[in-house]
Amino acid sequence: HALRRGPGLPHGRRRLPRRVVRVFLDTNVLASAIATRGICHDILHVTLAEHELVVGEAVLTELGRVLVRKFRLDADVAKETDAFLRREAEVVGKAPRLGFVLRDADDIAVLEQAIAGASDVLVSGDRDFLDFASKAPVRILSPRGFWDSLREDDATED
Repeated sequence: HALRRGPGLPHGRRRLPRRVVRVFLDTNVLASAIATRGICHDILHVTLAEHELVVGEAVLTELGRVLVRKFRLDADVAKETDAFLRREAEVVGKAPRLGFVLRDADDIAVLEQAIAGASDVLVSGDRDFLDFASKAPVRILSPRGFWDSLREDDATED
């Protein structure tokens, strides 16, 4: 059955606000969504259909490289993906430095862009982000956690 907007996404004891959710997808989620079929593909589809997709320049830059090098997609497919995401998403450019400390310096720019984009949730499979979630000023969920939140929301409406 189709997912519908619900009263918000639960996260711990709090829920994301009752409205369209601004969803920032990390590189690993977008790459999996484009190159494979599965939960990340479904998340991208539902986000585009029912919520607001937010992506950062840091993610788009890394995504092009990952699609070509890791998933061995043609460079033209990577360029088309970039153009599509720029049309369909709000793209956040350079964001203010916020002084976060993460193991991977590239992750800092992603987190700062998610915050600058007023994202309600950052969806990532990156262990560093997930470990940092309790300290982050934006909710960070794994793809499964985000998907389950959407499904729970859908079930509460029935």
